[in-house]
Amino acid sequence: MISLHRSCFLNNTGISGSSSPLSYKLKKLPPASVKVTALRPNRDGYSSVLVENSNPLKEIKDDTSSVADVDPTSTVSGEDTEFSYDDAAADDQLVTPWSLSVASGYSLLRDPHHNKGLAFNEKERDAYYLRGLLPPTVISQDLQELNERLFYKLLINNVEELLPVVYTPTVGKACQKYGSIFRRPQGLFISLKEKGKIREVLRNWPQRNIQVIVVTDGERILGLGDLGCQGMGIPIGKLSLYTALGGVRPSACLPVTIDVGTNNEKLLNDEFYIGLRQRRATGQEYAELMHEFMTAVKQTYGEKVLIQFEDFANHNAFDLLAKYSTTHLVFNDDIQGTASVVLAGLVAALKVVGGTLADHRFLFLGAGEAGTGIAELIALEISKQTSMPLKEARKKISLVDSKGLIVKSRIDTLQHFKKPWAHDHEPVKNLVDAVNGIKPTVLIGTSGVGRTFTKEVVEAMAALNEKPIVFSLSNPTSQSECTAEEAYTWSQGRAIFASGSPFDPVEYNGRVFVPGQANNAYIFPGLGLGLIMSGAIRVHDDMLLAASEALAAQVTQENFDKGQIYPPFRNIRKISAHIAADVAAKAYELGLATRQPRPHNLVKYAENCMYDPAYQSYRERKPFDFNKLAAYMHRFKGSSSSIGAKKMKSESTLFREYCKSGNREGCMRCFQQLKKEYATMRKNY
Repeated sequence: MISLHRSCFLNNTGISGSSSPLSYKLKKLPPASVKVTALRPNRDGYSSVLVENSNPLKEIKDDTSSVADVDPTSTVSGEDTEFSYDDAAADDQLVTPWSLSVASGYSLLRDPHHNKGLAFNEKERDAYYLRGLLPPTVISQDLQELNERLFYKLLINNVEELLPVVYTPTVGKACQKYGSIFRRPQGLFISLKEKGKIREVLRNWPQRNIQVIVVTDGERILGLGDLGCQGMGIPIGKLSLYTALGGVRPSACLPVTIDVGTNNEKLLNDEFYIGLRQRRATGQEYAELMHEFMTAVKQTYGEKVLIQFEDFANHNAFDLLAKYSTTHLVFNDDIQGTASVVLAGLVAALKVVGGTLADHRFLFLGAGEAGTGIAELIALEISKQTSMPLKEARKKISLVDSKGLIVKSRIDTLQHFKKPWAHDHEPVKNLVDAVNGIKPTVLIGTSGVGRTFTKEVVEAMAALNEKPIVFSLSNPTSQSECTAEEAYTWSQGRAIFASGSPFDPVEYNGRVFVPGQANNAYIFPGLGLGLIMSGAIRVHDDMLLAASEALAAQVTQENFDKGQIYPPFRNIRKISAHIAADVAAKAYELGLATRQPRPHNLVKYAENCMYDPAYQSYRERKPFDFNKLAAYMHRFKGSSSSIGAKKMKSESTLFREYCKSGNREGCMRCFQQLKKEYATMRKNY
């Protein structure tokens, strides 16, 4: 392929250069590009070179600029970064679907990025050899396999119905069977075998302008435990929500699984397991691999790429977040995302039960990533609201782990992330005794153990509070501490309930309750969009608090009347835009934003930045006339290149022949001569 559009490469269908006069660096808006693509001959022997001369983005002023409007040259290593505008092109502009992999109608229909299925119009069916490959009907948008835009269109328009299919609880089942359902690469697998070569592995990914990476090591997948390499379903699912709910371009998302082995004996003995067949690497070996990965990401994609840690075990999750939060743009959804969405639910619930956060007492079942993360963010918000020292704010929050209530008498045996929650209290072994002893107004479950909020526990909460707040957050549904029906029934319909996985509405005493879902999908897509559109370089706790407050502000009185403390998901893109705006505003306030100047209307800016999966119209494909190029080059007999007219025409003819035959060396030699006249050629073509 010959590409005169930024960086290029050499392959067996043609040639390309990568620097000097043929390359130019994209600024905020790309100049008209020239792309020449040599295609393999079709069945009839026809071969052509396609020429594109277009500006793929219309100019967008002020606060309506696109997220794609960035300086792609800013990386830590100083390298130029290839930048793609394909997904950000305006709806009313023509785009060119031609690429090395799209050389015939059949290939085009199998390309998920450009396939339009039955929406190809009559003219396009003729131009791209689609006659006979599609039924005769032409419709605007219909369900077709391997159609990226259709997938997101369907998900955006039916988010409430399809969210449980795309993510929890279905994603858990998909991870358990990922080895048997794997068909094509949807992300990068980085194992111990790639140690020392991770940067090369990152370069194997076809997209260069990556803005969000979701990475897991598969050790703690939802409530299912160690699934090893098969945990890839989690990053894929999360990033599909970044696009559908937060509007981040699909091509800017990269799912990654770090494979250091698995301690799951069932997988190790499974002949069809697709990951490393060894027990998990730990200690220095694990730390070195992760550090190489983090360093390679920053060198390859720059400082502003968001890295989201997902489903790491507790001992690694806290260490990784603490280690890299000061040097990278990192976010742990299990610790910070869960905390932010739960805090939003509590802030909204206060409008029903009254009082402030400082007026309430909180009891957690579960003291892992989610439990301690939520507790810390609640304490931060209490401290912020009351100017109370953080240490004092923590005393309003108690946690129960597998050994009972966390108290000071256990301090020497506690993991470091549990020690801030060890208070002066007598030891308590079981949950119901902790409820009766602490007398909480809020009960939150993050244990990952199903049915631990027993009838006795919920009734104790109801006896202590007129409107007990009960959050059963563990995923998937089978691991939920209690069901919505149990919470409403055992509290005589007085509980304010939310769960991690979805539950159907519950009718009790003639009233229908719609349980809230404290789903992280409310937070991380909008948070990610806010970080991207502001060009933030670090994640600050105040951004998480801003996201929580923005989400709580979207709950209406109509929602409260139905027992909901979260807004309906059908409005999720609007919700994400408001969250993104508040997060971006906080980034500017803290001096962590690099995109200047600050847009005047951040909500409108966020909405305009969002990816739109609507189909685009394609340009008509026209074969390139090499004879015309040769004749054109003939006019340069007096040019500064000092190549005579006869020589120029000869090189052009050879160039054409070499392109047809796939002679790499000949193509490159001729091209080195021809590219000297690139500046003038570009002006005319």
